[in-house]
Amino acid sequence: MRPLLAAAAAIGLIVASQISTARGGDASASQPQPSKETPDVKAEASAFLASYQKAYAELDTRANLASWKAANSGKKDDFAAAAEANLALCRFHSDAAAYQRLEALLRHSRELPPLDARALQVAELIYRQNQLPADLLEQMVKLSSEIEQTFKTYRAEVDGKRLTNNDLLEVLRKENDSQRRKHAWEALKQVGGAVAAKLVALAELRNRAARTLGFDNYWQMQIRLQEHDPQQLLAIFDELERLTREPFAAMKARMDGELAARFGVAPEDIMPWHYDNPFFQDAPPSAKVDLDEFYRTKSKEQIVGIARTFYDGIGLPVEEVLKRSDLYDREGKDQHAFCTSMDRSGDVRVLCNVKPTAEWMDTVLHELGHSVYELGVDPRLPYNLRTATHPFTTEGVAMFFGALSGDPQWMITCAGADKARVDELAPAIAEQRRREQLIFARWTMVMLHFEKALYENPRQDLNKLWWDYVERFQMLKRPPGRNEPDWAAKPHFTIAPVYYHNYMLGELFAAQMRHAIARLEGRSGAAPELQYAGRRDVGDYFKEKVFRPGASLPWPELVRHATGEPLTARYFAAEVGGNP
Repeated sequence: MRPLLAAAAAIGLIVASQISTARGGDASASQPQPSKETPDVKAEASAFLASYQKAYAELDTRANLASWKAANSGKKDDFAAAAEANLALCRFHSDAAAYQRLEALLRHSRELPPLDARALQVAELIYRQNQLPADLLEQMVKLSSEIEQTFKTYRAEVDGKRLTNNDLLEVLRKENDSQRRKHAWEALKQVGGAVAAKLVALAELRNRAARTLGFDNYWQMQIRLQEHDPQQLLAIFDELERLTREPFAAMKARMDGELAARFGVAPEDIMPWHYDNPFFQDAPPSAKVDLDEFYRTKSKEQIVGIARTFYDGIGLPVEEVLKRSDLYDREGKDQHAFCTSMDRSGDVRVLCNVKPTAEWMDTVLHELGHSVYELGVDPRLPYNLRTATHPFTTEGVAMFFGALSGDPQWMITCAGADKARVDELAPAIAEQRRREQLIFARWTMVMLHFEKALYENPRQDLNKLWWDYVERFQMLKRPPGRNEPDWAAKPHFTIAPVYYHNYMLGELFAAQMRHAIARLEGRSGAAPELQYAGRRDVGDYFKEKVFRPGASLPWPELVRHATGEPLTARYFAAEVGGNP
């Protein structure tokens, strides 16, 4: 996963050079300048792109290196330098004259070589979203920063005590008394009341900004600038909703029965606070299996070694990535995990804080999945196309590999798990995986539809609308008489707006790739049961079908190239028990 940079997150723009957040550089960098005469549009486009790619590569590399240094040091001065570098690339792409020339060239795109036309299209996405008026940009940055600061410093109050989110989440993990759970759940939503009015104001500011760029509203702008067709996106999620409705309802009924027995209530009385996650976006831990059992006896170095050996065995070596990476916890370092390419020329690095847990086994495989994607892109492509096709395609690859940490066959073959014990727990492992996938799928439906409606009309009754969607997609009971801005307690509306759908599209793509690999060996089903360890043909599939095209193809073409058909929810639904 890539770190969201503060400058881009503040205004909610996912500034993609197909998959990266907009990165900064030197504001004085040479911009591609329009010529006074255009005798040869091909020559002019070539000259524009040569100048643009050179400047972009220099600025992007400088910013990536600065961000890496800051993430590893935690020093204030390093973060300041990274912020300046990141903002400088935004300034580079805000040049109005260069943008106008780019638009003029794109009007002749059919006359250009396909690769030049595509490079111009990808550049246009970055230039366009950096044409915002300075006053609007300043207002959005200021207001979103205020909201984010509230999230960071807010402490809920319960029975006269100020508690952190971690304190309250601990209550939801351990407490069996329904009333105490309810108080903790309500406390976790208190921050919504503190930021809701500002979030509505921010949505209106974002809409004003979107209209200056020719979009109906901010949701439409974000979707289009992520190279999604809104109708296609909604159709995919409609298919996902239809195919997962029955298996989700059946799974949730079983889970609610388990929770009812734990809390001493009737199944029909299960309420939102009876789940471990306040938004019901994660599955409660399984009472039957804890995957840490298979990893806790290993060292953190062994966790990395398992991943290294696996990737080497499928012909996607990561040794050089690991040498450049920072893998273990230490003071001052970013506590999360991400992968980034410094220069799109082979310098790919991963930041982790590895511990001997199933979650970190998943994370190491996930981040190294991003790394092999970056390394596999055709190095002959122009700089702005020398990256993953789309945020969700690189997420899909990372999810494909990360999920192996809980795959029984992989755990036995690669992690050295006891076969008898894994076989004993296999049904519980599979059921927990289904729960996680189904719950996350239904949660992303809430986020997608609510954000679309939020930007279509920020002044509607959002409190009611939120619970309308929660009831419809997550099948949770609305607390009687509740009229609070529970939606506003989700920080993603501020720091990563209109983005959740890409995580779900990644899961769909991962499932579709599993099916494509199964089909290559003549199997029509049971894709999750495939053995991947030591299979060079699997590595070859990713290199040729997924990685090599980079951003030279729009994502619908890449998905068809990789799987033989358009993106669909059918294979994900089949894995979780749906009936296409």
